[in-house]
Formats: sequence, C-alpha cells, structure tokens
Amino acid sequence: MREAFGYTYPNYDVLAISKAICASQGWDLGDVYFYTGVPDASDNQNWHDFWMRKLAVMGRHGIHLYSRSLGYRNKVVRLPDGTEATYLSGEEKGIDVRIAIDLIRLAHRRAYDVALVFSQDQDLSEVADEIRVISTEQKRWIKMACAFPFSPTSRKKRGITRTDWIRIDKQTYDPCIDRRDYRTSSPK
Repeated sequence: MREAFGYTYPNYDVLAISKAICASQGWDLGDVYFYTGVPDASDNQNWHDFWMRKLAVMGRHGIHLYSRSLGYRNKVVRLPDGTEATYLSGEEKGIDVRIAIDLIRLAHRRAYDVALVFSQDQDLSEVADEIRVISTEQKRWIKMACAFPFSPTSRKKRGITRTDWIRIDKQTYDPCIDRRDYRTSSPK
C-alpha cells in the first residue's frame, strides 16, 4: 500500500474524493493539500467569505491549505453584434507553481510514493518528469497520477501528460460533492 499526496477541486468534499480515489487504487491516503485563489474582500465580499469559511472547515479536517489573492486583469470579448466589451477577470496566479514546488519538495523528503493530483493542467507535466528523476536518484518507486472528472460529454479528455490518468465517473463523483453551504457563517 502506498501513501498518496492529494490535491483536488473546490466542488468536491476534498477528503471524500481523495479517500475514494486512493481506495479505488489500493493506496493509503496520506496528507492532503488544497490550493486555491481567493477573491479579495474589496472585490467580492460574498465569494471571499465563502472561501474563508470553506478553507476554515478544510483546515479543521487536517488539510494543508495554500491560498492567495486572485490577480485581476481586463479582458476584451467580441459580442454577437460585433461590438467589444471589457470585463475584469479574476485569475489564479502562482497556484500551479506552488503545487509544483510542494510536489518536488515532498518527493525529496520521501513524504509519498504516489503524488495524486486532481488536475488536468499540462504545466504540471514537467513535474512528472522531475518525479521520475527523483525516483531514480532515491532508488525507490514513486509516481505521479492525475484524477479528473470524465464522462462521454467531457470536453477535456486527457490527464496531465506523462502521468497515470484516473478518470472520475459520475458514480464516484456524486457521493463526494461538498454539499455544505459556505455562504452562511456556519456551514451545514
């Protein structure tokens, strides 16, 4: 049995999906890490409060958290009538870099045998290459797997290149949806 490093999407119950996927692969779940961008309160108080509550609950469940403020930039879109409109878009900046640093740091520390990443971000394929180098240097079995929601109608059908792909079907996904309401001060 192998210990896995977990990272997941925000609409899942982070522990539930991590446990479900690890169990399906015969891995023991080790530490779970969660990374996200959070809107500043001055930009969107409701979403800021939502994320602060959700992160607080995850922290109480022992999940290692990394969050940073969203970066904002103007984007221009062409409307059907040919005119252009500009809107302010909040984007996560530096999250994938932090994931990469942690994956490599923890591999060097022998903290896991399987890095289970819930993402399809191709920027992380270079981390998979580095994990293989670390595995060779340390003379031990170690790998990176990525898990992602999948159905016949999914637009993105590929996992992270040079990782093992674990497709999450509806039967696995649905019981792991986080149904707590973080819009209020006491999530239920």
